[in-house]
Amino acid sequence: MVFKLDNRIAFPDPHLGEPDGLIAIGGDLSAERLLLAYCNGIFPWYSFKNETIMWFCPMERFVIFPEKVRISHSMRNVLNKNIFTCTINKDFAAVIQNCPTADGRCELDGAWLGPDMISAYKHLHDIGFATSVEVWHDGQLVGGLYGVTIGHCFFGESMFSLEPNASKTALIFLAQTMAAHGGQLIDCQFETEHLKSMGGEKISYERYMEILKSD
Repeated sequence: MVFKLDNRIAFPDPHLGEPDGLIAIGGDLSAERLLLAYCNGIFPWYSFKNETIMWFCPMERFVIFPEKVRISHSMRNVLNKNIFTCTINKDFAAVIQNCPTADGRCELDGAWLGPDMISAYKHLHDIGFATSVEVWHDGQLVGGLYGVTIGHCFFGESMFSLEPNASKTALIFLAQTMAAHGGQLIDCQFETEHLKSMGGEKISYERYMEILKSD
């Protein structure tokens, strides 16, 4: 069952959603609604060209536990060469602008990171709830990622890479930084082979919410 949201800042019970995780349509991208969504494992995901906001909450969650991030032998060699420098929140605007334009993603059918989404997450960053990781090579931004941070959990939204291994470096840096500071969970939203190879695993929505509420 898919619910149509109104002006109230509220969501239906995620257990009532569709098999693919779709639980609601409509509403807005206000900070209040977004933060309520993430606190309940819900996130917006829709083609910005179609304009209708769609909210998802899969019952099977694909996550990376920071202390369990997997670093391949080839990536260890890359990291040991100190090719890249990583920072946090040095240039959030540049990261979120690069995520949809890298590889021409914004031109593809189903592209979701449009102007309204970018504006909403920039606002979340301004009020302290969205975080970026930047990857630099010789002073140039060559990769990164961004997401929402609530408590000890990071809800990944998008990443980009302009040089080989830059986005992997960003994710490893994020995981290691979180592990060193008590971070508990990186929400990857959807399973990909790339993220699975780096330690991604599936957990139930119930376990996921236990971790979110443990902060």
